[in-house]
Amino acid sequence: MQLEFHQVDAFSDRPFAGNPAMVYRLDAWLTDELMQRIAAEHNLSETAFVVREAQGWHIRWFTPTHEVPLCGHATLASAFVLLEKYGEASETIEFVSKSGPLSVTRENGRLLLDFPAMPPSEVGVTVDVERALNAEVVDVLGSAELLVVLESEEAVRACKPDLAAIARLPWPGVIITAKGDGERYDFVSRYFAPAIGIPEDPVTGSTHCCLIPYWSSRLNKFSLTAHQSSARGGELFCRLEGDRVKIGGYATLVASGTLTVG
Repeated sequence: MQLEFHQVDAFSDRPFAGNPAMVYRLDAWLTDELMQRIAAEHNLSETAFVVREAQGWHIRWFTPTHEVPLCGHATLASAFVLLEKYGEASETIEFVSKSGPLSVTRENGRLLLDFPAMPPSEVGVTVDVERALNAEVVDVLGSAELLVVLESEEAVRACKPDLAAIARLPWPGVIITAKGDGERYDFVSRYFAPAIGIPEDPVTGSTHCCLIPYWSSRLNKFSLTAHQSSARGGELFCRLEGDRVKIGGYATLVASGTLTVG
């Protein structure tokens, strides 16, 4: 069996930046075991599989070791592939997912994710978190992930966490964030999820479901620009709209091919 794949650098307008995702458009679902093995073979932070169903495009996401309930950059990449490689006529791609309905729309030359807002609540600073991050912590909150606020953009960029200690924390992953300089970016972040096979994710759309409401409240702004300050880096154009967040970015196709299975 030959399966066609496309690799996309999401949240980047050029190759070799942003977050790479692998996308498979399938005629029918493969077994969970096979999709997990395919994701492990590619060894990217996310491999997305999409199948056309009555309700729309059903999307699922796999890290090299786990299926996850929500992924932003691979959703952006999947919409890009459906629009650019498979000629979907609509300007909006509607997805069905484990996290409910999602959509991606073309807007001003970018692709715009429509995701649920997940405002974080106070957790409190603990010694375990500070030791895991090897950094001075300002605040700790929780939503789907642990959200840790550091004192500055420089502290976020310089952070060298203990990944084994992060994996032991009772959260899927840890976001670190700080206010940006206000000229280029309103806020910056990084994301570590070693417990689910992602030591550091280059650019993470889903973490902005809690980052956007947090920084919107702190900065009293509904439209924000963000930078994920990993080695590859990526820009995100964000809006808070009630109980939804809009996460915009560019996408670049870097490879296409076929995988032989069986």
